[in-house]
Amino acid sequence: MQRVQAGDDAAFALLYDELAGVVFGTVKRVLRDPAMSEEVTQEVFVELWRTAARFDPARASVSTWVVTMARRRAVDRVRREQSQRDRIERSATQHPREADSTVDTVVASIEAERVARAMAELPEEQRVVIEMAFIDGDSHGDIATRLDLPLGTVKGRVRLGLKKLGGKLGASQ
Repeated sequence: MQRVQAGDDAAFALLYDELAGVVFGTVKRVLRDPAMSEEVTQEVFVELWRTAARFDPARASVSTWVVTMARRRAVDRVRREQSQRDRIERSATQHPREADSTVDTVVASIEAERVARAMAELPEEQRVVIEMAFIDGDSHGDIATRLDLPLGTVKGRVRLGLKKLGGKLGASQ
């Protein structure tokens, strides 16, 4: 692990060979979908490579650290998938007249365009965290981990970005 922390690709390949089966098995027990489990396993190893410097052998073994990371990623994926299914179900159960209304579709399209323009005007660091939180459904803690930022920084960027969005959207009505 020390070699991986130093950026050694060969050491990372060895670590991957040693832990890929355990990580995949952990993820698959949560997700039950082999293809999705492969995706999440890949995400875990990308995260491991990016955050290897954070590994502390005094707190856990490498395998424990990686399995914990895998379990967390798998649970995040389950939550994201469930949230997406819930949104689809809600839209499918709308009253047919509401769902088929051309006026409603046009209004929604115009609003989406306004939001997209306002988002594009945000500084990138604010836009990225807002997209991760509100489009991807990631928690602030997950965003902090993925972007390697302090949690307070993520929360501040979300708060400032939302404030700027509110100003832009409120001013253009």
